[in-house]
Amino acid sequence: MHLKTRTISSYLRNLTDIFTSHQNPRFNLRGQAKPISSLKVVWRKDQKLDLAIEKDKQFKLCSRVVKEVLNEPGQVIPLRYLEKRRERLRLNVKITTFLTQNPGLFDVYYDRIKPKSEPVKFLRISDRLKQFLEEEKRVIMENEPLIVSKLCKLLMMSKDRVLSADKLVHVKREFGFPNDFLVSLVPKYSQYFRLVGCPGEGKSFLELVSWNPEFAKSVIEQRAEEESKLTGIRVRPNFYYKLPSGFFLRKEMREWVRDWMELHYVSPYDDVSHLDQASPEMEKRTVGVLHELLSLSILKRVPVPILGKFSDEYRFSNAFASVFTRHSGIFYMSLKGGIKTAMLREAYKDDQLIDRDPLLEIKDKFAELLEEGWRERTEQLRLQREEIKKDMEMMAIRNKE
Repeated sequence: MHLKTRTISSYLRNLTDIFTSHQNPRFNLRGQAKPISSLKVVWRKDQKLDLAIEKDKQFKLCSRVVKEVLNEPGQVIPLRYLEKRRERLRLNVKITTFLTQNPGLFDVYYDRIKPKSEPVKFLRISDRLKQFLEEEKRVIMENEPLIVSKLCKLLMMSKDRVLSADKLVHVKREFGFPNDFLVSLVPKYSQYFRLVGCPGEGKSFLELVSWNPEFAKSVIEQRAEEESKLTGIRVRPNFYYKLPSGFFLRKEMREWVRDWMELHYVSPYDDVSHLDQASPEMEKRTVGVLHELLSLSILKRVPVPILGKFSDEYRFSNAFASVFTRHSGIFYMSLKGGIKTAMLREAYKDDQLIDRDPLLEIKDKFAELLEEGWRERTEQLRLQREEIKKDMEMMAIRNKE
């Protein structure tokens, strides 16, 4: 069957409830009097997406403490040393309270810091945590091709096909890279990667050795291809745009978004060195890169300061963060916890992440470990209350006698 071309208007049908009809002639994007940066959209809180971040608060806290202990020699640490690091760990309770609230993560035992010193309390990882770490290794091994493709894509989107190794280490958790990926993964796939310099000194770089065309397809392009196969109609790649309930744009902005959406999609893997940084086409490309970066992240959200570290490599302007509010139907910028976090709207339904990365299995396993400990603590508290109640009843009977 011959493929019929679907016009972009079919992509915009879902905007009819958002944008009102206009009889004005088409807005000429190239001839706009106002620069893109002058088009302002007022930030509006999205409580459901903020809740998605809030729900991970305890998980992240426990994860930070676990990583702190794992990074210690022998994976053990004196309890009082960990207590001194509370502020850096953003832990607002004492370590002993944290251990009581989250049983099952660590074992407490006594040992000497120095041969002739008095024994003090030490922490070491529990057997259950060791089991989780083995599960983590399994999930990473099973998803190694996915991790390699993510790393290739990050390099392929950069202007020189090279990124700072230290910056990549800084974002490893956002994209699900293993802690030692520069040592365990990069040398193994020398057909894709070359490490230059010594990581940790600020002058090491990861270079792309070869270009894989299969990796040079964005999530949006893949989605268009899949829809074309299903419908038999050629689908133009474009962003899914949906404003949250109760959110409205000014007339000027509605017209601009409508016409901007009809511009040709610019793949984040295309060479855009010829584009003017202030052009609508470059805005299309910037949105495409940010969409792809968030799509590659495990939770479909990344703190804005982390994205900002790659401004030069991905050709972001100094005011790139305004993109998240200007395109509120594509992104949401949360201010939860005092940190600006860019989120991909289409990946969430209310406060639930529906676009799940296979590497999320690691987070799920860790959550199960935490919940198992919380259930045990709840049961212990229940038994303690029952014991106290029995003691009080016995005392009351004795007093009557």
